[in-house]
Amino acid sequence: MKPQTSDQDPFDLGFDADDDFGAKREESWQRRDAQETPAEDPFADFPTAPAEPVRPAASAEPMPRSANPVGDLVAGAEAAFGEASVPRIAIHVFCASPEVAEAAESAAADRRMERASTVVRTGGLPAALEHYKTQSTPPLVIVQSPDEGPKLIADLDKLAEVCDPGTKVIVIGAANDIALYRELMRRGVSEYLVPPLKPLQLVRAITGLYADPSAPFVGRQVAFCPAKGGVGASTLAHNVAHSIAERLHTNAVIVDFDLAFGTAGLDFNQDPLQGVAEALNEPERLDPVLMDRMMARCTDRLNLFAAPANLNDDYDLSHDAYEEVTQKIRGAAPYVVLDLPHNWTGWKRKILLSSDDLVIVAMPDLASLRNAKNIVDLVRKARPNDAPPRLVLNQVGVPGRPEIPAKEFGEALGLAPSVIVPFEPKLFGQAANNGQMLSEVGQKSKAVEGIDQLAEQISRREPAPTEKASLPSGLFKRK
Repeated sequence: MKPQTSDQDPFDLGFDADDDFGAKREESWQRRDAQETPAEDPFADFPTAPAEPVRPAASAEPMPRSANPVGDLVAGAEAAFGEASVPRIAIHVFCASPEVAEAAESAAADRRMERASTVVRTGGLPAALEHYKTQSTPPLVIVQSPDEGPKLIADLDKLAEVCDPGTKVIVIGAANDIALYRELMRRGVSEYLVPPLKPLQLVRAITGLYADPSAPFVGRQVAFCPAKGGVGASTLAHNVAHSIAERLHTNAVIVDFDLAFGTAGLDFNQDPLQGVAEALNEPERLDPVLMDRMMARCTDRLNLFAAPANLNDDYDLSHDAYEEVTQKIRGAAPYVVLDLPHNWTGWKRKILLSSDDLVIVAMPDLASLRNAKNIVDLVRKARPNDAPPRLVLNQVGVPGRPEIPAKEFGEALGLAPSVIVPFEPKLFGQAANNGQMLSEVGQKSKAVEGIDQLAEQISRREPAPTEKASLPSGLFKRK
């Protein structure tokens, strides 16, 4: 943190505000009394917008009202793409209130912060000043101060005197004041936040400081996990990816990680010479050019990293290989759909916890319920700041088979099913035998409608409205 040497304001749009408003303008942070309460949020009465167009079951609990709807809208827009993680740095947080300390502790435990070393202390900005009189500053310092205006500016000037070169500073203040914000930016503060503060707001503020504009694009990673074998997770993963690509017109990549028994190649009628196994064997060689050669093109917007689906090798690969390959593939398209096998491994656990979206596919039986609950409990504990996984009930309504009702299944997991896919053996069998997607076989099917709905939930997009032909254009249409 250091004062800026340039007098040029990056927000200056080319007119002299002081000439026009100088007689009436006064720095609002200077006029504020230290005991004055912050201004009331003008957006407080706005209706809350959910981060995604989820269509829960009728029994689902209503979503709680948000304290910051504008921030939630921004977070929802950012969540449409993959999120980068914080680099390996040390972070010191000096909190002045228990609420901010709790948010900082929760942010430090977030999966995006796992590489950073975070220390949370109490005492706020005065404690930071006292601590750094004898200690060097880490790459990032986050301080909270209840003071407003000149007192806050004076304390930050003192902090600047003890900060090492290159140290970034995030200030958590009490005043929601644009004049104060601009003054802090002029003094070299990296970011200014105002409570109430949520853990993800703090995480995104930190990742934003270290985002590299020249870094490769990071797409959104969606993992499909079966609750048990034979529930149809692979079929749903392939059809959802196809719906995202062809119906919502967004590029997507399917990665079939069931190396021995993967069916993605069969479902898309593809038999590529190379695939994900070659990439996993030599992950350091995988670059955009080689990746393009290894992927099979299913449509203009959908590519496939197919599995070899043979038993010639044991596929005893390291966890690091899976992590490196998945990270590189995320740069290939806005959406990367991972088709995971049923067997439980260390690399699968890592992928589940690091994915942006997790879809658990189950059938309405007891074994699926038990396994799904174990997965949900694991994910909720390891990802406290992320949205819960999506539950999809597949093959519902098999004639003569006793089933657990969808409502009871969801209540046992504390998770309403996002989509319920009916049992339609003729449709699914015909699509599998022909190497086609369900939408290519039965356009009016309820299963296809459910898959399209799930694709919209995951992508947070809706299909473009179809243009209706006008009457004159129909009359004069060339025959």
